[in-house]
Amino acid sequence: MSGKIIFVNGASSAGKSTLCRALQAKLEEPFWHSSIDHLRDAHVLPLERIRSGEFSWSAMRPAFFEGFYGCLPILAAAGNNLLIENIVETQAWMDRLVQILEPFDVFFVGVHCPLPELERREIERGDRRIGDARQDYAVIHTFGIYDLEVDSTGSLDQNVETIVSAWKNRQLPSAFNKMAAARGVADDVCILPSSEFVLGGGQMSREEI
Repeated sequence: MSGKIIFVNGASSAGKSTLCRALQAKLEEPFWHSSIDHLRDAHVLPLERIRSGEFSWSAMRPAFFEGFYGCLPILAAAGNNLLIENIVETQAWMDRLVQILEPFDVFFVGVHCPLPELERREIERGDRRIGDARQDYAVIHTFGIYDLEVDSTGSLDQNVETIVSAWKNRQLPSAFNKMAAARGVADDVCILPSSEFVLGGGQMSREEI
């Protein structure tokens, strides 16, 4: 039996990781928390050699992102439940995700946060390139529709309760089903990521990693 997916989309510093960790602790079924940051933190990439310029991140990036997203349906098909956090930055990216995940039970959650709060968090964290939150804010929720939307400035506990309740009572067609039907997503759509990816100990721009 295929695993279930809760997919959380929001701007940088919107509170996705905090929300996913809280959901993982609350959901009655086991869920994997999966994100690009987890791969970074696990040191699967040759980070030092990328930072030194020995390896070109711009050359590695397309295969890295395509590989990460390609793993998700395989994990779900094996029966693993997934809590995926992501920053969907382009229409092509959204279409690709719909293409590969629409066959599964996907509950799509949009995490909103006012721009002033995003920028405050961005500065406070100190591990994000200044300006990324504003860039994300302008487009992050324009590429698709959601099954549920929450505001991360509200109570974390309340947001978790709202998501868990809505997820338990989800109905078809899902947001991913509707987007697939409306767009007729093509098989040859590919991901062209431009997302920031901060390498521990230093920052690299969206164009670099």
